[in-house]
Amino acid sequence: MNQQRIVLLSAAGLASALLLGACGSSMDNASSGTSPSRVAPVATAAASEPATSAPAGSAGSGGGHLAITAMLMAKAVEGVGSVVTDDKGMTLYRYDKDEAHPSKWTCSGTCTKTWMPVMVQGSVRTMGVEKSLLGTVHRDGRTQLTLGGWPLYRYMGDTAAGQANGQAADGMWYAVTPSGGKSVR
Repeated sequence: MNQQRIVLLSAAGLASALLLGACGSSMDNASSGTSPSRVAPVATAAASEPATSAPAGSAGSGGGHLAITAMLMAKAVEGVGSVVTDDKGMTLYRYDKDEAHPSKWTCSGTCTKTWMPVMVQGSVRTMGVEKSLLGTVHRDGRTQLTLGGWPLYRYMGDTAAGQANGQAADGMWYAVTPSGGKSVR
């Protein structure tokens, strides 16, 4: 009788493990597939090397931080008007020292501790932002998102969605508009 229970429990455990494994496999396949109607591919801009380069392999150049996004949205933010936000609703910025054509980033080292480069891994969805203006620039082996050629950043001083505390910082950092321009409000 004891042996029979052990066999039955073992069989039930094996069946459970197989079912859970099958569920995990189908979930993995479902989440890895993307529908072209929901995801817009990022148009690749002419990639160029940065004006100032940091050691390869550093997080965002010199130990800085990175912001990864999969969506850009146009949102009205108090004080700056209609600007671009990431998938968390955080305001995105452009830096006047960077270049738009060809795209070049200049914020490196300690700069990236305050201004996090917005990185992309694959496709980016948009809402209210013209897809044809999206591009990328290579940065330390990663891909930084650009809009209208301008590399995009998040400001560490914005701690909640809808803030624009970095607006006009140092007279060079501006919230980016859906057309890639800078908000001058």
